Amino acid sequence: MGDTFPRQSARTRRFTCGQPRSVSVSEDGNRVLFLRSGGGDDPVNCLWSLDPATGGDRLVADPAVLLSEEQGVVPSAERERRERARETGSGIVAYDALTDLSRACFALDGRVFLVDLAGDGRVVEMSSSGDAVDPRISPDGMSVAYVSGRGVRTTGPAGDHHLIGGATDTVSWGSAEFVAAEEMGRIRGYWWSPDGEQVLATRVDVGGVEEWWISSPVEPGSTPRSVRYPAAGTANAEVGLALVALDGSTTGVDWGGGPDGEFEYLAGVRWAAGEPLILTVQTRDQRTLAVLTVDSDLGDATEHYRITDDHWVELVPGAPRWWEGSLLTVEDRGESRRLVLDGEALSPDGLQVRSILGVTTSGVLVQASTDPLDVDVVRVGRDGSVESVSAGGGVRSAVPGGGLVAVSRSDLDGTSLEVSGHLVASLAEEPLVAPTPDFHVVGERDIRSAVLFPAGHDGSPLPVLVDPYGGPHAQRVQRTRAQFLTSQWFADRGFAVVVADGRGTPGRGPAWERAVAGDLAGPVLDDQVDALEAIAADDDRLDLSRVAIRGWSFGGYLAALAVLRRPDVFHAAVAGAPVTDWRLYDTHYTERYLGNPEVNPEVYKRADLCAESASLTGPLLLIHGLADDNVIAAHTLALSRALLEAGRPHSVLPLSGVTHMTPQEEVAENLLLVQLAFLKNALGL
Repeated sequence: MGDTFPRQSARTRRFTCGQPRSVSVSEDGNRVLFLRSGGGDDPVNCLWSLDPATGGDRLVADPAVLLSEEQGVVPSAERERRERARETGSGIVAYDALTDLSRACFALDGRVFLVDLAGDGRVVEMSSSGDAVDPRISPDGMSVAYVSGRGVRTTGPAGDHHLIGGATDTVSWGSAEFVAAEEMGRIRGYWWSPDGEQVLATRVDVGGVEEWWISSPVEPGSTPRSVRYPAAGTANAEVGLALVALDGSTTGVDWGGGPDGEFEYLAGVRWAAGEPLILTVQTRDQRTLAVLTVDSDLGDATEHYRITDDHWVELVPGAPRWWEGSLLTVEDRGESRRLVLDGEALSPDGLQVRSILGVTTSGVLVQASTDPLDVDVVRVGRDGSVESVSAGGGVRSAVPGGGLVAVSRSDLDGTSLEVSGHLVASLAEEPLVAPTPDFHVVGERDIRSAVLFPAGHDGSPLPVLVDPYGGPHAQRVQRTRAQFLTSQWFADRGFAVVVADGRGTPGRGPAWERAVAGDLAGPVLDDQVDALEAIAADDDRLDLSRVAIRGWSFGGYLAALAVLRRPDVFHAAVAGAPVTDWRLYDTHYTERYLGNPEVNPEVYKRADLCAESASLTGPLLLIHGLADDNVIAAHTLALSRALLEAGRPHSVLPLSGVTHMTPQEEVAENLLLVQLAFLKNALGL
């Protein structure tokens, strides 16, 4: 039986297997580390080292050799960490290294390994508890700290030792709470001091967080899994901080959190050699962000800088950080998200800064856009000058070190990693489909859109499939092949596929993103309709009498919303893992846009799909993983119940044992086939 795109996409983890990833560059630029699996359908990642001078790479650590026949089980805490990080690979999926990359550590199946990269390349297993998660190497390279159970342990020449741990079942040390890992980009909960004498660790108490249960209906005898889920308007985990010496003694850090403090969220920590320890904290309404400096001897926290906004202060990867004694932040100033140095805007207006990648002697390396379709790497100097480092279309990123910059590129030709003029070998498979999106700027709001047609199409009218994400923090319309592979496959099955990024999506400035404040439904749906109608007005290949829409997560919410609220435009929908009632989604994401449901109940009611169930007139397929702990299955079940009570026929596909990522190969493959069959039947094809 020949390969098909759905099977190939599932088998290759959406073509990520075999790609070099997780790149680090040493501070002197003489060594590069990266992860890569052994082939295009091999999910098991190995650790590799590369010589920038020659471009030659060598295998440093191979899980198949290190684990031999003693392969164990990935700890549940590590599985949860991977879900938050959207990690689909296995083997060595993360590592930590010294700044000179002379030593590195990683975990495999709960075991801790240390590798000597400057010497003979020997990899040794260190004594551990056997359920190690998130190992971090000490600054002297001799010891490794790691999370175990509800605490932190250290292992090194003196053996494996307990450092600190929770005293009750609801308290843990050293791990990120759910919303930090899911929504803030902080997936860790402890940090070594630069001198290696202590660890800064979070103390997380989930005792006040609502306890929800996730069961496996196909295993009625199994015990449901308890999750502490901070739904909108309910209690968050209480997060404390302490400086923990290696003998276990602690010094508390009062960062203004807790029930009586000004701040609710610990969004970030940065503690690098030669720099003050800084914390990034947010208020519950996210309209205030503060940067605190901490005295690492006394634990005293002092506010250094504050940012406020009438809507919310955006968290930007890589910010804040120090640059030669000055504080770098990324802030919304006027119509642009700009790089700011000690309170003064540094990057020019019109350049939308996406992230800070690092600092060099000649400037700050950032990802930035002038057009949301592309993300470039530029260097911003102290005088505000902007120098292109990597541009030319698509999405680019970089890792600097010692005058060297490793550049990754993703465009319509594929992906690549380049170091000092050398292309790092990619073992990823070539997709069986070749996307050919036509890009458009349409409507009064200049909505960025793309349309895909079947290969070799004769120009006759086609049914339309709208294929958006549509929500904050994610784009679909970018000049990268990966964004359109599945869309092209649907197009080749006989559709004109339309993808549009409306208000709320990133890359077009603060006003564009804040247009969804207080309403995650109206502006988002209106822009999909406007883009569709504008494209069809100029292209008679789009048959607007046959229009379907599909999406996952926020895209699933948008798909269900579309067929409920605008049945005159959308005649069928596939909604995967949709949020249907925003009161059931988490605090940090939901309250940023909709506020507190106790204060703004009408806002939540306006966005509630269940309240619009009686409006359904066309076919709707709801798909949901029953093991999803991000958008829980209650969303789909609640909408299905409301539709049944309203007498509205619909279809539900429950996926037992499947999470929000749908990582299982067979599930990922057949989900595409099921959706295709449903859409063809729904539109009478």
